[in-house]
Amino acid sequence: MASYHETIHLEHLPASHTLHLALYRNIKNAAFLQQQLLAGNTSFEYALIDASVIVSRTHALAAAYRAINDLISGRLRSRNVHSEIVFSLSPNNNIAESFRRFGIMPTTTHLLIIKLSTPSAPFTFSEFEAHLSAEFEGEPTPFTDNEIAQISDLPRIRKIYKLNGGSGGGGGGGKKRKVISEEADGVVDKEEDGRRDLEISILGAMALRGATN
Repeated sequence: MASYHETIHLEHLPASHTLHLALYRNIKNAAFLQQQLLAGNTSFEYALIDASVIVSRTHALAAAYRAINDLISGRLRSRNVHSEIVFSLSPNNNIAESFRRFGIMPTTTHLLIIKLSTPSAPFTFSEFEAHLSAEFEGEPTPFTDNEIAQISDLPRIRKIYKLNGGSGGGGGGGKKRKVISEEADGVVDKEEDGRRDLEISILGAMALRGATN
């Protein structure tokens, strides 16, 4: 099976802070994974995010960037930097609500997994890959905007961010861009403009929460 796990470094953050990322579809043991978090099992100290409420790669990485900044500045409001990543997705300051909306639940079927490695808590890519392969029952998938577009629940995302009357692709609202697909011999509606507009509105909502803390 191909590995789509990856390690990245976010610009403007210390080089010593790296992120391991993985996107899984059709997770079969979400209830078990959530229970490990609730039990405080440090072997499962990840940001476990319901991928259906993520609109893009940038959306998730913006939350990670903010949480790491807060870690470095000593401003964490939740238990650790991984729970802070989940909280950073929220448009409001209700931590418990952010976990219910964005965190893993027993019914989660598509899962984004984020792990931060730091000098004080190092975690190698090999460790990340081995643990996910052993404990996460699902289909590893590339963490790309194209894959996210296939699994994101746009009506639910708009409701969470109170953008029901705004732009965004996927079943209503927003501008649409028609892209000719020679391979498909037809027209594929990518809805790229609407999804991009939705992403901008979401990032603004997340930033506004920080400005009103």
